[in-house]
Amino acid sequence: MTIDTAQQTIAANGIDICYQDHGDPAHPVILLIMGLGGQLTLWPVELVDALVAKGFRVVRYDNRDIGLSTTFDAAGVPNVRRLALRSLFRMELRVPYRIADMARDAVGLLDALGIERAHIVGASMGGMIAQHVAASHGARVLSLTSVMSTSGNRRLPRPKKAAMALLFDRPTGGDPEAIIAFSKRAAKVIGSPAYPPDPERLDRRIRADFARSFRPQGLARQMAAIIADGDRRPLLRRITAPTLVIHGEADPLAPIAGGHDTAANIDDAAFLAIPGMGHDLPLALVDTM
Repeated sequence: MTIDTAQQTIAANGIDICYQDHGDPAHPVILLIMGLGGQLTLWPVELVDALVAKGFRVVRYDNRDIGLSTTFDAAGVPNVRRLALRSLFRMELRVPYRIADMARDAVGLLDALGIERAHIVGASMGGMIAQHVAASHGARVLSLTSVMSTSGNRRLPRPKKAAMALLFDRPTGGDPEAIIAFSKRAAKVIGSPAYPPDPERLDRRIRADFARSFRPQGLARQMAAIIADGDRRPLLRRITAPTLVIHGEADPLAPIAGGHDTAANIDDAAFLAIPGMGHDLPLALVDTM
């Protein structure tokens, strides 16, 4: 089956959201929400194709401030290190927007597309957004799947040092080769040790994503939203939708304890641990997903 890769832009929640819509409009909808700095293209087309073949309509989109959706450059660039320090001391945080706002974007997209209810699937930061959707907009949610995400519990293990460094050492200039080299190194650091990507395919994907959009300032604002979101355990306890939490056992950026804690705070949530999976979506795991 060949999926429709045409992208469109639609007004939702007061902004413009770039999205792709695949499959039969009459089929149940899966809404895919990507993580920090990730464009909709980070959802492998093979996964989208497989879901469509299973009888779903699949919608994937660019979060605000990334890809081809509305940018918030007028809000300035937050000092992420300072925000993290203020969060540590439980001080007031002023950020351009919050994860709850991004959840309203997701619901707004469903509204704009005339979709009453959907299966909500989020990866990493997208999992946080999906958690907010399920907790605060439960009537719109058929099910929740939180992938390689976390509860925000401060007592959870921190990312490994090399993975954490990637969040603060990203190149902000416009040198394509420097950005591509960094992205390749990042993919190796946080990727799945049991399922390394094909180097040529990875190179093509990174170059295509850079050509499509490069918004390092948007990534900083998304990081600020994550920091400001804090502990979501009280939020998670409000979720009533059927929930599956998926997490890689080898995730260096969001250690698997975050997945366990997410599932533990949602009534009757199922948990799937995947050996050898890191903080990415390897093609070898499409069938499992």
